Amino acid sequence: MYRVLSRVALPFVWVRLWIRGRREPAYRERRRERMGFVAESIPRKGVWFHTVSAGETLGAIPLIRAVKKMTPDVPVLVTTTTPSGSEEVKKHLGMEVAHCYCPYDFPKAVWRFMDSVEPIALVLMETELWPNIIRECRRRDVPVYLVNARLSERSAIGYRRIGTLMASVLKSVTHIYCQYQDTADRFAVLGVKREMLSVTGSVKFDVQLPNDINSRRIAFENNWQFGKRFWIAGSTHPREEEVVLQAHKLLIRQHDDLSLILVPRHPPRASDVVQLARGFGFDTRVLSSEPEPSDVLVGDEMGTLVYLYAAAEVAFIGGSLDDTGGHNPIEAALHGVPMVMGPSRVNFAEVVHRFETAGCLHLAVSAEELASRVDALLKDSDQRKIEGRAAREVVSNNRGAIERVAGDLSRRLED
Repeated sequence: MYRVLSRVALPFVWVRLWIRGRREPAYRERRRERMGFVAESIPRKGVWFHTVSAGETLGAIPLIRAVKKMTPDVPVLVTTTTPSGSEEVKKHLGMEVAHCYCPYDFPKAVWRFMDSVEPIALVLMETELWPNIIRECRRRDVPVYLVNARLSERSAIGYRRIGTLMASVLKSVTHIYCQYQDTADRFAVLGVKREMLSVTGSVKFDVQLPNDINSRRIAFENNWQFGKRFWIAGSTHPREEEVVLQAHKLLIRQHDDLSLILVPRHPPRASDVVQLARGFGFDTRVLSSEPEPSDVLVGDEMGTLVYLYAAAEVAFIGGSLDDTGGHNPIEAALHGVPMVMGPSRVNFAEVVHRFETAGCLHLAVSAEELASRVDALLKDSDQRKIEGRAAREVVSNNRGAIERVAGDLSRRLED
């Protein structure tokens, strides 16, 4: 039934891709790759890593490098779904790996791709369970590994509703490396054998700050400081940006030297965010423009968020005031920045819990609460230092997943 539905969905997917391409022209490029046509330069008989977008790709890069170091004679192919993920592969891995888009999960596209690439193993990041791809791997005796897996209670309930399909998919997975025990328990309830499950922690705690972080921070301060202090809202979505801007309106009554760095999850939305901020009466600029003093600075370039956190005294983590489920707080924590999130946190529930327990991540459910949390931290530099140290300690204490997963994966690849 899934295969039939996937064939029926093909024209609608192309229409959606065309519409997306009008807003984001990068989606118009390399469309043949999405149907399984790959360049002749793509090596055969390699390890295939699949990530989705920029966040998953950045989280996977240390693992990819660790596996390459342990198995230097095995070629590596990295596929992504989005142009932002593709850019991160090119930027950070360059010629170290082969790269193309992942085929859409249509039978013919998958068969064409697999015939061309002939992978020896597939490594999926987090929750990328595509039935046709995984079942085709099983048919061809290609082991499938799910790394950094997370499964919320809500997702587990959804999987149970399509129990027959998910049972077929999950029994085709060779091994699942779970972030935490709750995820392992939920997979076990879905029928995954315990010997197929490992609890390794989150590989995202092993991420390192870029080597040019200090030079980029200094350049930002030289260009945009203008005597201003900054707080940041990172990876925001449309429904919560109004809340953030309302909070900023309240904050500048207490802090007339304060600016907001507002970074939408999808940078092509920057022009919409600028118009929204100007509607609130804020003098607003985009990061790629000529520097001038501003009330709100909108991030409009991919890959800049990790650098912008370095300029902020307090960070709001987006995707948490709507039903997205929250985004990754670890990048902000690496900079020692106190954090605030909304109540929607299922995507990183265990990670967020560790920061909350350490006292460096706070809850806000409204503009007034967000403004209150940020205001208290802006007024207390000692508390900011205490929470900043705690955030870094949480990251330090939870490292090691990359070494554990890479070691086990390499042994399996050599068998």
